[in-house]
Amino acid sequence: MKHLLSSGLVAGLAAGLLCALLQYLLVEPQILLAERYESGEITHFQGVAGSAASSDDHAPMAMRDDAGQGDAGQGSDASAAESAPTHGAAAEVTSPAGRQALTVLFAVLTYAGFGLVLAGGMMAAESRGRRICKPEAILWGLAGFMAFQMMPALGLAPELPGTPAADLNARQIWWAATAIATIVGLGLLAYGRNMTHRLVGVASAAVPHLVGAPELDSFGGIVPPELAATFAARSLGVGLITWAVLGLAVEGLWHSRRA
Repeated sequence: MKHLLSSGLVAGLAAGLLCALLQYLLVEPQILLAERYESGEITHFQGVAGSAASSDDHAPMAMRDDAGQGDAGQGSDASAAESAPTHGAAAEVTSPAGRQALTVLFAVLTYAGFGLVLAGGMMAAESRGRRICKPEAILWGLAGFMAFQMMPALGLAPELPGTPAADLNARQIWWAATAIATIVGLGLLAYGRNMTHRLVGVASAAVPHLVGAPELDSFGGIVPPELAATFAARSLGVGLITWAVLGLAVEGLWHSRRA
């Protein structure tokens, strides 16, 4: 258990630092530009949906993006690590250095938690006779990306500041349900003993999307859709890379410390 905890935490630290670096290079410029639209410094011809809530109230983690990051977000997440401290009021009262420090801290804490979850899953698989090798560890990381970012993003894409969004509580509930249903579905698909298990796995992953994510009655916003699309794509790309590295790091550290 000691090796499990230390491997997950150290791997999460490394993955979080990588995530923060990729966000700084690829994602943060989109956020800063969106904040200029949100403040009115620059404008776009698109209208604003009057009944919509700003995406500034998104929860942290993947619900933004991860990732969107989101925020629990980011709706989907931004990369699980599109952190709330980089948006809205926090950005207005924080210096650039403080803003970056908060982003790094949030990414590290988020992926440390994900690293523990991933290490626990790998240990459970190996306790049942399934040896996790490096290629399979990457697949475990990609499964985490699917559960916490990609599948939630099918209904709740990573959203920039100033983007209208549905009710926060409804989005959080749908995001959590989608993540859990995807984890169950992927587990049954990968380790199910018969076709019935695999069919149940497919159904489990599909249920949240059949129900549907919370949506606005109408669409609009002050941020150009081209910018929003680039942000969503980059957030998911950062999440994909970070989760793959996280899976590989957890496996490498865990097995090296057990040797």
